[in-house]
Amino acid sequence: MGDERVASLLAEVGGPVDAADSATIVGSDPVLACRFPVGEAAATALAATGSMAARLWSERTGAGTDEQKVSADVARAAMSLVSFAFQRIEPGTETAAAPEARTDVRPLVALYQCGDGRWVHLHGAFPRLAERTVRVLGLPDDPDRETIVKAVAQWDAPALEDALAEIGTCGALVRTNEEWQAHPQGHAVGAMARVEVERIGDGDPVPVGDGRRSLGGVRVLDLTRVLAGPTHARTLAEHGADVLLVNSPALPNVPAFVMDTSHGKLSAFVDLDDPDGARTLRDLAASADVFCQGYRSGALDRRGFGPSQLAEIRPGIVYVTINCYGDTGPWRERPGWEQLAQSVTGLAAAQGSPGPPTLMPAAACDYTTGYLAALGTMVALWRRSHEGGSWHVRASLCQTGNWFAGLGAVCDAAAAPGPNGADIERWSVTTDTPFGRLRHLGPVAEMVGLQPRWDRPTVPLGTHPPTWPAVT
Repeated sequence: MGDERVASLLAEVGGPVDAADSATIVGSDPVLACRFPVGEAAATALAATGSMAARLWSERTGAGTDEQKVSADVARAAMSLVSFAFQRIEPGTETAAAPEARTDVRPLVALYQCGDGRWVHLHGAFPRLAERTVRVLGLPDDPDRETIVKAVAQWDAPALEDALAEIGTCGALVRTNEEWQAHPQGHAVGAMARVEVERIGDGDPVPVGDGRRSLGGVRVLDLTRVLAGPTHARTLAEHGADVLLVNSPALPNVPAFVMDTSHGKLSAFVDLDDPDGARTLRDLAASADVFCQGYRSGALDRRGFGPSQLAEIRPGIVYVTINCYGDTGPWRERPGWEQLAQSVTGLAAAQGSPGPPTLMPAAACDYTTGYLAALGTMVALWRRSHEGGSWHVRASLCQTGNWFAGLGAVCDAAAAPGPNGADIERWSVTTDTPFGRLRHLGPVAEMVGLQPRWDRPTVPLGTHPPTWPAVT
């Protein structure tokens, strides 16, 4: 028998439950100073993706699965939730492309107390978001923390949350999980599985993989940025998928996050505001197996790249939607990030209790949502191989936040050992990249005979042309 947590997750997603028979989870939380068992949750999701990789390979090759044991170490999975912090370029190998260490203070990305005593998390991380945030607050550009404290104190928290949403920027009122479940958006997301897999069209059955890697030859278009979406495609790449990361040259990004989540990928620029760029993306999608996007709900539908539209262009497509608040409910079009998901779902309130709210010291919703989306994608590919059809996979930071909240704030965060230097070194690999010789965490799951790995080094955005690699 495998791990019951993996079996439960596979059942919830619609995968082969007996694939969990090969799975083992080693260790327990707390590892990081989190009150929620996020390491165990991440290990569960990664053990499930490994189990699906073993099943796909077995069915493609006809080989038995007895020797395909999958294990996920909780401490190692927990460290993957802050993996960007453990990457380093070996001294003397840095190139001009290497990202600079971030030393700036970002007072527009923080928790603030409103005049009614409630807390709101602002998130003016990128220029457009920052400009709109200071406009709502009536502040000058680049305000300091003290100025923001005074401005936020003039607001009631619900009114500030609504004002930020109305102008199209980010911010969220800190709620308990009970308050979230009673909210219309929390109620809508609460009805969803940890990751949803839904058939949306017809198509012939298609085998998965090339017999060499579990996802060998599977083409993945990755139109995402900043952690959850890029982590989804990076996870598919570690099982052999051909991933083409497509970014707009006009959208801001975080270089350290790009370096962390681009292992195994090709990377190209495509401007969807340019008719030629839209045609290029349509041509790429016409021969893709997976299309993953992290835009606001409805944004790509208006451009002709929604789920039903791509199912017409490419019958058999697996369309993956990843966002903050979920692909349903009144907030489905609101932008959001890790900190806001922790705030609204009750994680920040519980993490800081009995004091003011505080965030978990990990991008736990982001990375785990990526792992769950990868699991959903692999299940959709498996179902496509048996049933045919086009499929829609839906994951969100709040679906993941609900999972964490449901596990309970059961960990003694003060007892968490935190990162262990010897373990980090043991779990790391070295890759020659355009940034320099990079030391970074490798894949978490351990698999006999099918050990996950990245065959391509991480690269700067826009390194490659927007074309699929030649079939070998």
